[in-house]
Amino acid sequence: MNESKRILNIAAYKFVEIEDLAELREKLRAKGGQLKLKGSILLSPEGINMFLAGEPEPLRQLLDDLAIDARFEGLEIKESWTPHQPFRRFLVKLKTEIIAFGVDGISPSKYTSPRISATELQSWLQEGRPLKLLDVRNDYEIEVGTFRGAAPVGVNHFRDFPEAVEQLPDEWKQQPVVTFCTGGIRCEKAAPLLEKMGFEQVYQLDGGILKYFEEVGGEYYDGECFVFDQRVSVDPTLEPTDKSLCFACQAVLTPEDTQDERYIPEVSCRHCYKNDTEQLNETLKARQKAWAELTVELPGALPYEHERPLRVSERFSGLSIAQFLEAVKTHLSAAEWQSVIDAGQLRRRGEVVYCNDLVRTGDILVHHQPAHIEPPVGTDLSFLYEDENWIVVNKSAPLPAHPGGRFCRNTLTYLLDKIYHPQRTRLVHRLDASTTGVMILARHRKAAAELQRTIEGGGFEKTYLVRTQVQPEKEEFFCDVAISKDPVDGVRQPDPKGLPAETRFKVIRRLEDGSAILEAYPITGRTNQIRLHAWALGLPVMGDPIYKNEKRVRDAADPATVHETLGLHAWKLAFAHPTTEQRMEFVAPMPSWATL
Repeated sequence: MNESKRILNIAAYKFVEIEDLAELREKLRAKGGQLKLKGSILLSPEGINMFLAGEPEPLRQLLDDLAIDARFEGLEIKESWTPHQPFRRFLVKLKTEIIAFGVDGISPSKYTSPRISATELQSWLQEGRPLKLLDVRNDYEIEVGTFRGAAPVGVNHFRDFPEAVEQLPDEWKQQPVVTFCTGGIRCEKAAPLLEKMGFEQVYQLDGGILKYFEEVGGEYYDGECFVFDQRVSVDPTLEPTDKSLCFACQAVLTPEDTQDERYIPEVSCRHCYKNDTEQLNETLKARQKAWAELTVELPGALPYEHERPLRVSERFSGLSIAQFLEAVKTHLSAAEWQSVIDAGQLRRRGEVVYCNDLVRTGDILVHHQPAHIEPPVGTDLSFLYEDENWIVVNKSAPLPAHPGGRFCRNTLTYLLDKIYHPQRTRLVHRLDASTTGVMILARHRKAAAELQRTIEGGGFEKTYLVRTQVQPEKEEFFCDVAISKDPVDGVRQPDPKGLPAETRFKVIRRLEDGSAILEAYPITGRTNQIRLHAWALGLPVMGDPIYKNEKRVRDAADPATVHETLGLHAWKLAFAHPTTEQRMEFVAPMPSWATL
């Protein structure tokens, strides 16, 4: 092919102190754009590094203009040719280092290790001279090709080189070591670092592999040389090869690799392909990491300005503020509300209210808390499943599912919304703050509506584990005590005129301490149904702060005050997929109290 019809590629660098970075950047940007060049120029206080391609005359014009600046005399330049432009655009970037390294005291503009030319290295290899060849490139580059007998330093990024050097054998320190890389630039830092770490005879291959190919060819070299452009790799004649890159993982692919069934353009290749299970496990692992990072310090643990609205329904109309606050059974006592009112922190339409003021239907009282701190919650949550529609977790305790009372930020939905932003998670069923186990949330409105219809149609199969304080007489039994529609004294109560509710129970283990572990199958889904039914049968749940022994019911407990583990765990959840009708089942590991 005629040279005039080919694209000239150059790789060039020089370590030199540069102070006018911003000005030089704009100058090179303008010049490169004017000459219609493609590629990248990296500028940093320590020097310049270029990978450019274009028509020969414009490209050499840029190099000539750059050489006018005395700082860039003696620029290391390597040339090659391609029939097509290997770069998509032209960039000039500012970096702290042109080669990321992060080691103080290594300054190639002031000192570099002795260089060995390509021809001299060839002679040494022909003579069989004792030496160690150290490939300082990344592992994925080395897979494409390297010098015969060379040792890979073993890194995936050059910034890891200093740590990797510490793993080299001590006997290397008294032997000749020749470092090499693609074009020589990484050796400018690698070789001096070896000297600094006690290696006595260190040489760097001048111009790197590309210069070796140019002057010597491929003798003693196996394979090709990886390059950082669309050519992917070049052979010892500096001609582009038939290799390509995976868009997803950047692995180098042969033509055979692109015929593999796992190769999906811009998605995967045989190196990074994951089946559905592997992809899900990787996603869940990432979610678990995000949750751990988010809950190191709970967002509600830091003081913040919080406003909690209290809406007045028709049945409270005409009551005084004090009477209303007593009737709605909030987590604050009458004395605590008095302090709030005295401080002017309870308002209606922006105006401070007082204990004797009357409320009307539709009023919204706002409790303003200027430095609200939420109580701690349980954060030992795990992710069980995720797709584009749903999230399934094994909920920890105590952890409120949604904002309410003292809790706003230290709640399941608030924390998940941080992880899944900009999506907003939606509850399709609830677990008490003190109940652990399988909980499913929707990732968008449509999924929430579909699951809600499934629940209303009786399509959810729920299995709970329950530890009762006493043992039942029968192995299997049933409870259909109706439950009050509204809370009475703050909690749901048995009520013959209330909502119908049905739960089946089955004993799976009787323990020596007189307690028992049961499976519970709620046929209906009323608030506190399993706890209330077990209590109504004389089988109060272990650790229940509300439905106590001896047929006594306590006022609703704030989750933050619950220290004893509640013996209730949402163990299994199954339903038919609303669209595919495929059965889906999720199981949360048994809690410790159920595995005794």
